[in-house]
Amino acid sequence: MLARAAAVSVEAMRTPKNILVVEDEADLRELIGFNLEREGYRCRQAAVGDAALAEITKSIPDLVILDRMLPNKSGDEVLAQVRREQRTAAIPVLMLTAKADESDELVGFAIGADDYVTKPFSMKALIARVAALLRRTQEGPSDDAKGLLSSGPVTLDADRHCVSVEDEAVTLTATEFRLLKAIMSAAGRLRSREQLIDAAIGEDVAVVDRTIDVHIAALRKKLGSAAAWVQTVRGAGYIWRAPDQGDE
Repeated sequence: MLARAAAVSVEAMRTPKNILVVEDEADLRELIGFNLEREGYRCRQAAVGDAALAEITKSIPDLVILDRMLPNKSGDEVLAQVRREQRTAAIPVLMLTAKADESDELVGFAIGADDYVTKPFSMKALIARVAALLRRTQEGPSDDAKGLLSSGPVTLDADRHCVSVEDEAVTLTATEFRLLKAIMSAAGRLRSREQLIDAAIGEDVAVVDRTIDVHIAALRKKLGSAAAWVQTVRGAGYIWRAPDQGDE
């Protein structure tokens, strides 16, 4: 895992990625920023939610590290506002929090977090998670024939990183996009929760199975009239097929 993170860090030095660190504890915020910059990233910092939103509006970052428990405007509120705006909805967000219960993690993913790191944490582990999240959200054009997927009312273009339902554009988070791609590319075959975690979140990220259920619920909501194409196979996983070919 750390070897892959190092590879991404080398790339970051060639074409530095911009990361916004939102954390109200000044010492921790500066420590995170220092370590990220040492890895070759460019960092901006914000201590409160309103300042974070102002920074995002001014210049969209490649990734946001967002403390959940901020004064005045919480990290949850900041994330919700980021996801509501089409211009910012796809920004990868790594949520940083002292809330370590499984239910807290699921809520974090439900409101749109792409990854979730609990305090206290290892700085090396955080850097590795940042590298992994950037790697899976900023992949280059696909090298296979599955760059363009079209099934029923949904079209997914992996090379352009866009999705449409009945020719209407749909804005997904990076994790939701990878999740939809993994299900659609299976071409009617079942994908287990474990397989979807590996494909959409990463093999090196430890999350509970229910995390995928939360992301699926958010994905279905955004797919609107096409939501029924993502079908649950109880106790097994998910499958992409026409609504009249099976029930949840």
